[in-house]
Amino acid sequence: MKKALFIGAAMLSNVLHAETLTIERIFSSPSLDGNAPRALKVSPDGERVTFLKGKASDYERLDLWEYHIDSGETRMLFNSNDLQSGEEILSDEEKARRERMRLSGSGIVSYQWSDDGTALLFPLGGDVYYHKLGEKGAKQLLDTDAFETDIKLSPKGNYISFIRDQNLYVKNIKSGEEKAITTEGGGNIKFGMAEFVAQEEMGRMTGYWWSPDETYIAFTKVDETPVDVITRSEIYADDIKLIQQKYPKAGTPNVLIELAIQNLQSNERTWVDLGEDKDIYLARGKWMPNSTTFTYQWQTRDQQTLELRAFDVTDKSQRVLLTETSDTWVNLHDDLYFLKDTSQFIWASEKDGFKHLYLYDNKGNLVKQLTKGDWVVDSVKAIDTKSQRLFFSGRKDTPLESHVYSVPLTGGDIERVTELGAYHSATFSKDASIFIDRFSTINSPPQVSLNDATGKRITWLEENRVEKGHPLYAYKESWTAPEFGEITTEDGATLQYRLFKPESAIQHPQKKHPVIVYLYGGPHAQVVTNSWAGNRGLLMQHWVDKGYVVFTLDNRGSNYRGKGFEDPIYKKMGFIEVEDQVAGVKFLRTLPFVDAERVGVHGHSYGGYMTLMSMFKAGDYFAAGVSGAPVTDWRLYDTHYTERYMGNPKTDDEAYTASSVFPYAKDLKGDLLIYHGMADDNVLFTHSTMLYKHLQDMAIPFETMDYVGKKHSIRGKQTGIHLYKTITNFFDRNLQPSK
Repeated sequence: MKKALFIGAAMLSNVLHAETLTIERIFSSPSLDGNAPRALKVSPDGERVTFLKGKASDYERLDLWEYHIDSGETRMLFNSNDLQSGEEILSDEEKARRERMRLSGSGIVSYQWSDDGTALLFPLGGDVYYHKLGEKGAKQLLDTDAFETDIKLSPKGNYISFIRDQNLYVKNIKSGEEKAITTEGGGNIKFGMAEFVAQEEMGRMTGYWWSPDETYIAFTKVDETPVDVITRSEIYADDIKLIQQKYPKAGTPNVLIELAIQNLQSNERTWVDLGEDKDIYLARGKWMPNSTTFTYQWQTRDQQTLELRAFDVTDKSQRVLLTETSDTWVNLHDDLYFLKDTSQFIWASEKDGFKHLYLYDNKGNLVKQLTKGDWVVDSVKAIDTKSQRLFFSGRKDTPLESHVYSVPLTGGDIERVTELGAYHSATFSKDASIFIDRFSTINSPPQVSLNDATGKRITWLEENRVEKGHPLYAYKESWTAPEFGEITTEDGATLQYRLFKPESAIQHPQKKHPVIVYLYGGPHAQVVTNSWAGNRGLLMQHWVDKGYVVFTLDNRGSNYRGKGFEDPIYKKMGFIEVEDQVAGVKFLRTLPFVDAERVGVHGHSYGGYMTLMSMFKAGDYFAAGVSGAPVTDWRLYDTHYTERYMGNPKTDDEAYTASSVFPYAKDLKGDLLIYHGMADDNVLFTHSTMLYKHLQDMAIPFETMDYVGKKHSIRGKQTGIHLYKTITNFFDRNLQPSK
């Protein structure tokens, strides 16, 4: 069974001569995405919008811009080339941090406002620059040989704080006085730093937190002594580096973590009692507005229990505000917001099966559930304390699109703020009176507007219409709009899909066409959305132009459909996901224009794992596959991610064996290409080399393409061109498309 929704017959009106979208053009400047800016923020005073935008000559080199709301003037605040020229040399710590934050590009890649809206801070080239509004230029604050990371403005804007040589420092901006909060860091000991799994898997990129009044700093002490050292190679063109890395593989010891709170005036340091069990995770930290209560989220090693704890610095007492439990795992989130005037807080929970928002008092008593239903909240966006309304993003109307909604804090009806038919990402002003709406569809690149709290557009910040002069304009005649729809599996699950059909399949529906199934398939991800997909989406258009049908399906285990949709992968990764993808191919086989004998599959990371499992376990359905940076044995992956879904290999060894690719590799029937970055510190290159050896030992032919010096994301324009051509050429050889 299926239901289909057609998103536009074509994106734009026809022109006489459409150009052919080449892979080289996908990576060339100006970007085919157009001029839509990123990292958009409303200044705390609500007077301007700041953003980052790439240069016309190099879309990856970013500058800092502003739009002044009253005057309507847009201007560049800082040209990154004026402050730092030449090659940007990053420390290994900063490279890893940016990789895990998914920060790409060069120049000014991030920035922050002071809470009072009078100053801006941004890192650049291993230093940090400070700009006071009304003054000319930016002040360089850390002109040192060291590479400082995790640089922050203090809440009142009097200080900056940063990590240097595994210690926490603060510096008075006005006086220039620098103070080391810790001095014992080094070797296995790190202060104020997020450990590997906190950065990579918990989304916690910091290990320290300022109190709102700047009196205290809470910070972590991480001891990596128990963590196993792995020796991995980073293979470059002219060098091989042997890296000794602390990497906690599933079932092995994690770091020991402690939590301290220091008074910056008296230097008194208090250690918070985290309990007798030391094998735990510290997932989040946040101060209450009173600056005397620090809250942290404490999580058991098996991730089936999460506690929100509150520590009072005045009397050194602590209490558990609430506890979340699950028979599988408890998902982490960032939706904890304290309401200053009412001594209450907002909290997100999946305890009814879907992520929804709840109001508690500061003692941990439930006041009311604010949202409910068989749909999920994405995240809290803003709280208007005057009108007593909460703004959030969610999927109330469709799982394909994220929209902004509002709900009264007193409870009541939910109102949608943004328009249906696009995927929206919103950034609100401090008082929640206005918001930046960055929205797109699968066939139109991001547009950015400034709206009032009702959703009414105040002005365009970047309309980014695909019209004459837009980089994408030359390709619009041949642009293909996909079909979105649903299939129902034999056991009754509803799965969302997206289907691109080449022009020849529309004109000659009986002509058989090859298919590329693009997938990810893993938890905390969603691929089938009505949103612009960047270079990967452009590659799909390139494939469609060549005569491929391109199909994507979100299987069970993926995100934004509720906890019950995720849970079937618990201790059984690589089972239900493959079954659902096979259900997708069975649906494809019902379409008259699909050649059942020419179906390929491709994915990266978890999608690489899914490609292997699909090729090995369902070889009758997939004739060719391209697996990128795949996990091959979950015992080799890190603790926090893997044990969340698979349990501990010490007690669940059989489950780990059943979810690895090795028991099924012998059943490979089709053509297989595997690629991997040879300096990958996330999914280690060992995953692929072990599989290479395994396939070679069985004399099973396959192809490889390994990228020297590249990490997990395999970045770089020229590398991207090579990778996309390698994937496409492989499918062309083995699936033989024809228009």
